[in-house]
Amino acid sequence: MNIGGFQPFTLSDFPGCVSAIVFTKGCNFRCPYCHNPSLVLPGLYPESIPEESILLFLGERKGKLDGVVITGGEPTIQSDLAEFIKKIKELGYKVKLDTNGSNPEVVEWLIQQNLIDYCALDLKAPWQKYAQLTGVETNTNKIKKTLSILLQSSVPCDFRITYAKPLLDEKDLQEVQSYLPPNINLIVQNFVSKNILQPDLFKQFA
Repeated sequence: MNIGGFQPFTLSDFPGCVSAIVFTKGCNFRCPYCHNPSLVLPGLYPESIPEESILLFLGERKGKLDGVVITGGEPTIQSDLAEFIKKIKELGYKVKLDTNGSNPEVVEWLIQQNLIDYCALDLKAPWQKYAQLTGVETNTNKIKKTLSILLQSSVPCDFRITYAKPLLDEKDLQEVQSYLPPNINLIVQNFVSKNILQPDLFKQFA
């Protein structure tokens, strides 16, 4: 695993679980408001953290931690993601995956193999605005497929969006909410302008 960061303790990132967070390096999106540029841009990558050191820590914390959040970057672009999760599960931990939804086949396979216990899907924008918000040409059919997979799955899931004004407005939030069943609320995360991928883009709106 290409690991760029590790947080040994969190109470807020995995509902119902005292957890640690693993941050993977690399992402196939370039969202201008991304607050983890060092995990997205290869030139800013931090030194990799050995997978073995993470597993050793988790082994020593059994009984004190309940789960592990795997986030990024974008974890599903890691070729050995499933193997890494298997090692975590063998230690007795629950696993939460944070994803941008661009690799539905990976998400579906992880669910089928009972490798994830919780998921968070970061929706970026209404479908017609996706390229603007991701910074790359985006196959929204893949995002739609991931969304469908998660809605049909028994795995608990959060559906989130970062309210990056002025790239998004209230109507955009309402449209993205309409992609979800009436009983599921879109979680709106406030945009924080510090340490982001493209700060100059937002300075022009200040």
